Amino acid sequence: MTTDHAGTRFKLYPQLPGLESDEGPETIWVSPPPGAIGPGPSDDRMYVVEPIGKQQPYGPAPGRYGRTGLYLPPWRGPVVQPALPDANGHFDYLELGTPQFEMAHIFGSVRFTLDVWERYFGRWIEWHFRRDFSRLEIVHLRSLDNAFAGFGSIEVGAHFSKDAPPVPFSLSFDVLAHEVGHLIIYSMIGLPDPEDMESEYLGFHESAADMVSLITLLHFDSAIEELLNNSRGNLYTANRLNRFAELSNFNQMRMANNTRTLAEFAEGWSKEHDLSEPLTGALFDVWVDAFHESLLDGGLISGALEDFADEMDYQPGGVEAIQGLFDEAFSRDPAGFKAALAESRDYMGFALAAVFERLLPENLIYEDVRNALLDIDQEINRGRYRRIILNNFNARAIGLVGAGPRLAPPDEDSHAFSARTIVPAG
Repeated sequence: MTTDHAGTRFKLYPQLPGLESDEGPETIWVSPPPGAIGPGPSDDRMYVVEPIGKQQPYGPAPGRYGRTGLYLPPWRGPVVQPALPDANGHFDYLELGTPQFEMAHIFGSVRFTLDVWERYFGRWIEWHFRRDFSRLEIVHLRSLDNAFAGFGSIEVGAHFSKDAPPVPFSLSFDVLAHEVGHLIIYSMIGLPDPEDMESEYLGFHESAADMVSLITLLHFDSAIEELLNNSRGNLYTANRLNRFAELSNFNQMRMANNTRTLAEFAEGWSKEHDLSEPLTGALFDVWVDAFHESLLDGGLISGALEDFADEMDYQPGGVEAIQGLFDEAFSRDPAGFKAALAESRDYMGFALAAVFERLLPENLIYEDVRNALLDIDQEINRGRYRRIILNNFNARAIGLVGAGPRLAPPDEDSHAFSARTIVPAG
């Protein structure tokens, strides 16, 4: 699934290849027509390079006489042979196992995510660095133990560990979409003055990027079908939707379905990825409740099952207690469940896009996200989900307490005061 089939074809893995539930790549179409995407791949918005000899990622770098300089794109050195389109302008002929497939997979994932969110925003998303760079440079830097978006670039490495082979982020759709999410937030909300930056702005950035990734994932037909076939619509089970950045069959960076509350961070925090989890959890819960409402509207579940599911959300063993009821309901109309999931996905996509456009970076807190979501729901949905939004944000103590100060200096994973948020002077 994706945009217009008049676009350019790529093969993307919705899930990291090699995992137990991997069903292989899916052919998708991105919006530029055949012939508009050239070697790299590259188009008028972005291009991919795999540099030869690049020793470090972009960002602050040692300069002359002990001064710190700023290392920014473009890369001007030698590169690995780029991915080329076929005679008809498509890239789906490339096969896994070559650098060119990885470059095409990176480009296709970034472009696909941008297409999805430009539909939700209803307009072109301008890069926040457009005054300095006309195009985004996407660097496949294999030695980088990370992946991050910066000023004018996304750099894509791998996850390295002592006990397992590297996990290439070039093939991890959710990681790539997450980094596009950061660029979308920079473009739509902007960067705050450090003196006016609340702790919760940093957690919000991670949460928003996770939601961009999760919502985009469900634009793959295979992802929706695999999710429903395994969960039968009980989305609080362990499944690919709520496992972000899966590294193995048993390990992921964080869970959208979590039980964390903002009260846990009232005395302070160390990592913005951890701080993001109460907000992501609240938004995920709103999404699941909106899905249940869609199922109820379609006569796919009973009001009793919806109420029971709501009661069991936070009960030990609750997910297992309702599984049989979802199994029975799903078996009666799988296509109806798929349509309801797509409807709730689009509700969250359009609502969050509208929320992002209303927020300001200065003094941003999670309560602002809740209030904006309530306003948007009133405008587009006549306030139908007001109770759902309030209940789920209250359950996370959002609006009841605030995050405390940062307790440890930023590390290499931080988005604060790093290469990711730096902006050239002038």
